[in-house]
Amino acid sequence: MKTIEHSRRDFLKGCAAATAIGAVGPGLFFSGAAQAANNHDTVVSVFLRGGMDGLNLVLPVSGQDRIHYEQARPDLAIAASGTYGALPLTLGNGSATGFGLHPSATGLRDLWNDGMLGIVQCCGLLTSVTRSHFDAQLSIDLGTPGRQGTGTGWLARALDTQPGVTASMPLTGLAVNSRQPANFNGSTTALTMGSPGDFALNAGAWSWQKARENSPAGLVGVNDVLESMWSPGNTGLERSGARAEGALRVIAQQPYQNLPADWPTSTFARQLWTVAQSIQMNLGLRYATLDLGGWDTHDGQGTAGSGYHYYQNKIAELSDALSAFHATLEASGHLSRVTTVVQSEFGRRVRENANRGTDHGYGNPMLVMGGTVNGRRLYGNWLGLDPQVLSPYYGDVPVTTDHRRVLSEILIRRMRNPNLGAVFPGYGGYTPMGIMKGSDLAPVGMAASAASPAVAASAIAPSRRPVAPRPSTPTRPSTVDRPRPAPKPTPTPSQPGPDWVQQVQRDVRQIHRRVERFFRDVLP
Repeated sequence: MKTIEHSRRDFLKGCAAATAIGAVGPGLFFSGAAQAANNHDTVVSVFLRGGMDGLNLVLPVSGQDRIHYEQARPDLAIAASGTYGALPLTLGNGSATGFGLHPSATGLRDLWNDGMLGIVQCCGLLTSVTRSHFDAQLSIDLGTPGRQGTGTGWLARALDTQPGVTASMPLTGLAVNSRQPANFNGSTTALTMGSPGDFALNAGAWSWQKARENSPAGLVGVNDVLESMWSPGNTGLERSGARAEGALRVIAQQPYQNLPADWPTSTFARQLWTVAQSIQMNLGLRYATLDLGGWDTHDGQGTAGSGYHYYQNKIAELSDALSAFHATLEASGHLSRVTTVVQSEFGRRVRENANRGTDHGYGNPMLVMGGTVNGRRLYGNWLGLDPQVLSPYYGDVPVTTDHRRVLSEILIRRMRNPNLGAVFPGYGGYTPMGIMKGSDLAPVGMAASAASPAVAASAIAPSRRPVAPRPSTPTRPSTVDRPRPAPKPTPTPSQPGPDWVQQVQRDVRQIHRRVERFFRDVLP
C-alpha cells in the first residue's frame, strides 16, 4: 500500500514530466545513449514549400521546346546563353541534353558535372492531382495520394520499418524544423529541433534552470535534476520524460559548431549544417528532413539578370546551400552514403500570368544528388512543350513519373528497406529507373499493380479534396475550364417529363457548386 507521501511524490513527478514534454514537444521522443553507428546510408529530404517553378530551374535551351518556352514566357524566359543565360546540362560524353539550369544554380551545375546530380523530369503526384498547396503537400508528406486520413508520414513509416535500426541508437530520424513536419507524423523516435543551440528546456526563471558559472554555491538547477526525477520509470509519463531528458542530454553532449566561414548564411544553409554535423557525428541518423519555403510566385517572380529578381535569389539560396552541404560531406568522407532528394508539391503553369508570375501547375523536376547517384543524366518521360501536346493537360507540364517511384528506388537500393507496402500503402507496380547505385531487393507488401494515373483533365481539377483516380477514365475537370459535353435530351416544355423541373434545379445547383470551387481553389 502506497503512503500519502509516496503518492504525492509520484503525482508531482508525473506533473513535472507532462510540463517538460509539453514545453519541448513530441520531437524529443527518442531513446538510447550515444554510440558509434555502423556504416549505413542516410536520406536527406528537402521539401520546397509553395510550388517551385521547375520550368525556370530546368529549362529547354534549344529546339522546338525552346520556341514554345519563349512564346509562353515573354517576360520570364531565361536566356539560352549569355551572361545571364542558362547553364547547359551535358552528358558524361559531352553531348548536349537540350536543357540548362537557371544561371544562379552554379552549385547544382557543379554537382551535375561531377556526376552527383540526376534530374527526374515531369515528376509529382501521378494518381491524385490538386492545385491546393495544403492538399498536395500533405499527399506527398503522407505518401498516400488521395488518402489524407493516414495518421503517419512516409518518413515515419520508413524509419519504423528500417532494417538495422535499434533502440540503442540515439538519433535515427531528424527534422530540422520549428515543429514536427507531417512526413514524420506518428514517429516517437525522430527528433525535431530548430537548431542545436535552441534545443533546451527554458521554462521558468532563467537563474533556476541549471547551474552556471555565476550561480550560488551548491545550486542544483531544475534541468540538472530531471534525470533523477524519472526513476524508476514505472509510469508512462516517467518513461516519456526519461526519453525526453535523454534527447536533451545527447544533443547537449554533441560538439555542434557554428556555421563555417565558407558557408552561405541563410537559415536554410544553417539547417543543412545541422544535418551535416549530425551525419558526421555517427549517431545512427537514417532519415533527415528540412523545408525551404517561399516558392509561391504568383506575381513579381523575376527572371535572371542584374538587380533584384526574387526567383533568382531563391535559386541561389537553394543551390549555394546544397553545394556547401555536399562539399562538407565529401571532405569528411561521408558523401558516399548520403542521398539528398529535392522536391516541391507541384510545378507552375507553362504560360506566365499577367502579373509577371506563374500560377499553380502540375509536373515538376525532382532532384536526386549525392555520391550514391548515377548522375549527369535526365530521367523520366518528357513530353515537350508543344501546346497541342499539352492541351489534354490544360497547358500544364504533365506528371509522367510518380514521385514514390523515385523514393522507392532510394529505399531499396540505398537504405536496403524493401517494405514498400508499409511505407507507401496502395502504391504498386514499382520498377527501378536506374537513378541510384546499388542492387535491387524484391519489394515487400506492395500492391499488385499501380493505380491508374490521374491524367489529362484532372490536372486542373479544382476540388480541395484529393481526386481519386477512376479505373479507366481520367478525372473530370472543372466545368468552367472544359468544353461542356452535348446535353442529354431532356423533355421540352411542350412535352414535359414528370421530374424535368426538379432536374433543372439540380443541374443549376451543381453548376453553382462547381463555379464556387473554381474561384476557391483554381484562381490564384
